[in-house]
Amino acid sequence: MDFLVNDRSIHGQFNSVADFFGAVERIMEIRREITRVGSELFCHRGMATAQVTPNCTMPQAIQSMDRDKQRAWIQWLTRLGPFWTDVREHDEDDWLELNDGTLVTDTALGEAAFCLLHNLSRELVSITPSNWEIDPVSVTWRRSGQAELAIDVRNHWLLETVCRSLAAAPLPFCSWGTLEERSRQAFKRLRIADEAFAALRGHPYAPGAAERIWILLSTLDSYRGCFDQDGKRTRQGDRMYAQYFTGQKAWFTPSSKSEIDDFEKELTFAHPDEPGQFILCSWHGKVKTPQIRIHFSWPITASGPTYVVYVGPKITKR
Repeated sequence: MDFLVNDRSIHGQFNSVADFFGAVERIMEIRREITRVGSELFCHRGMATAQVTPNCTMPQAIQSMDRDKQRAWIQWLTRLGPFWTDVREHDEDDWLELNDGTLVTDTALGEAAFCLLHNLSRELVSITPSNWEIDPVSVTWRRSGQAELAIDVRNHWLLETVCRSLAAAPLPFCSWGTLEERSRQAFKRLRIADEAFAALRGHPYAPGAAERIWILLSTLDSYRGCFDQDGKRTRQGDRMYAQYFTGQKAWFTPSSKSEIDDFEKELTFAHPDEPGQFILCSWHGKVKTPQIRIHFSWPITASGPTYVVYVGPKITKR
């Protein structure tokens, strides 16, 4: 589980620069605790120029800050990050708003809500004092042609509540082996081949990629359960199919005809349940950085297993 700093929670509300420095101390203490347990506190580069008091911007305010604290604070906001905008999940097509109609697309709150909607655990950390001392924060998501959905985002402004969330969260993955073990335990609707994760062995472990693999497998597993007793896709299944399997930004796509022509052998895998038989699995889920693919059998139906046959570096590299 990771956290995002609520960029809306710094809005020129401080009565003095000294009050702002106190808020900085609290946020940095929270950040130290979050990173100590292996999680991340994501920020936005725009915070480095935010309005601090009615008459003072961030660059002006930090001039009188202790030099070491100033360096740590500004390096985090401008250079070190991590920055949620570099790994953002939602885009301009996603309409995210508060109950009063306030738009929160392109904000940390909108990103956290969208991530939660897609099984990616994110919580918010707000600067205090501010007008964002509310928990949870309710956000509504809309996209053209799809039913709106409501999401409650946990919001923290105190170290003790952050610590409680961290203590209750599942332990982060620490290796490809841990990811594989937990995936086999969690995703019972999928038939994960015995050697599906073999291609990752020996490759440097990437925590962000591991989390993304988990989300993709979780989505496949959920979609596999979206069929009624007659074998027809449910309304939830229709929504998931439209969102994840179609369109330019689909999470899951088939290889192109030219890729299949050039890499048919590489995209053909030993059948998990039928020794000596093989199965072409061109459909795949995508991890961008590093380029990792999850190949699985298609179509996904109510009857018959859904095989996950490969999790590893992109196969169709030219």
